[in-house]
Amino acid sequence: MDADQKQLTAGRIFIYVLLTLVALYYLAPLYVMLTTSFKSLEQIRTGTILDLPLAPTTEAWSRAWSGACTGVRCEGLAPYFWNSVSMTIPAVLVSSLIGSLNGYVLAHWRFRGSNVVFTALMVGCFIPFQVVILPMARLLGMAGLANTTTGLIIVHIIYGVAFTTLFFRNYYVTVPEELVNAARIDGAGFFTIYRRVIFPLSLPIFMVCFIWQFTQIWNDFLFGVVFGGADAQPVTVALNNLVNTSTGVTEYNVNMAAAIIAALPTLGLYLVAGKYFVRGLTAGAVKG
Repeated sequence: MDADQKQLTAGRIFIYVLLTLVALYYLAPLYVMLTTSFKSLEQIRTGTILDLPLAPTTEAWSRAWSGACTGVRCEGLAPYFWNSVSMTIPAVLVSSLIGSLNGYVLAHWRFRGSNVVFTALMVGCFIPFQVVILPMARLLGMAGLANTTTGLIIVHIIYGVAFTTLFFRNYYVTVPEELVNAARIDGAGFFTIYRRVIFPLSLPIFMVCFIWQFTQIWNDFLFGVVFGGADAQPVTVALNNLVNTSTGVTEYNVNMAAAIIAALPTLGLYLVAGKYFVRGLTAGAVKG
């Protein structure tokens, strides 16, 4: 083995060791959360945070799901979890579909002022949540949708359309213009071209938008706490209330179990569809 090969091997070993240390450092909080959620309160008080559970129990998980107090209600996270599901799924689907149509128009059916519209949408991507709270609250109040799940769905659709339009537009500009022109020559109209030519090519970017939107909406706290009523609050708001509700002894195992329950959908989505997210990005989602 020559000197170059020895140096290359040493370099690779260094990289692997460094990546392993970074991964362990990154996963350490998850390890603490998982182990703590299976511990008893007695072991939590007498042991250290890195100890493995001596007598693993799922009692904390049961309490977090259906018995823990989130303010004055002691129903656990279950009702709020399903609130998040009923809010997130339609918001993701509708915002992605609208973004797809908008991106299709901006990429292949350009009109006078289309560049101005696209620029305005790009600016919309950088508007902080706090800026839209007051006007959005006013609109929801006028529509009679304040403190409802439907109102939260509309808020997330409106705020997410700028992002989804940006993603789809930048993806669709990579679709050869000749395909669209050939369909026009054959007599295909706007929706026919979209359905027969554009939509079948859109799976990678749809996966990007699904994952992006699902993560943003599921993890949102600000809109949930501002626009969600007592019966429409998402799981993130309930988790905050659970952690800050104490009747004497802080149940760290229940808090950890509740945090994992709240994070499981996004974690599961990335595990199942993460490769499609990367493919969609590399296929042109952030080009153009």
